[in-house]
Amino acid sequence: MASPEEIDDTSEIPSPPKTTYKDPDGGRQRFLLELEFIQCLANPTYIHYLAQNRYFEDEAFIGYLKYLQYWQRPEYIKFIMYPHCLYFLELLQNPNFRTAMAHPANKELAHRQQFYYWKNYRNNRLKHILPRPLPEPIAPPPPAVPSTSLPPAPSATAALSPALSPMQYNNMLSKNETRNMGAAAIDRRKRKKGT
Repeated sequence: MASPEEIDDTSEIPSPPKTTYKDPDGGRQRFLLELEFIQCLANPTYIHYLAQNRYFEDEAFIGYLKYLQYWQRPEYIKFIMYPHCLYFLELLQNPNFRTAMAHPANKELAHRQQFYYWKNYRNNRLKHILPRPLPEPIAPPPPAVPSTSLPPAPSATAALSPALSPMQYNNMLSKNETRNMGAAAIDRRKRKKGT
């Protein structure tokens, strides 16, 4: 018969060695999938689709949305092409927003507001980037110099007028001017050959 010490030694089952999972591609596939998903959140129609199919009722999915907030850090944000996705990701943390996006009218409202933002973004940004300069005080005229070689001085009203923004320069040219100029030259050549 075996001693109690021998029974204890044979009854122990060796535990399998603990190994951690490593992606074969170093996490590249996961990075790309998460990047694609988070950029889809910039589309209000996609958020509406998720709400209609009750993804926002799943606690695991809500946890995944919380996990994705790491994309707001500078080392990850540089890969995002549609920054509205981060705004919508922040809004999706609120349960009231998640339930509201199930309604089609709210989806249309979000889509319309996003469109108006994109439409006016450049003009609104230029207002902040290119502020109008302060008017300069008008200096007294310099003493008269008997020289005829000097060009005429600019008027005081020209100095006070604000500079045009780049958007206003585009409106000064007619849209058909460059297109018709080339077509008119071709028509004249055809007429000369025909006569």
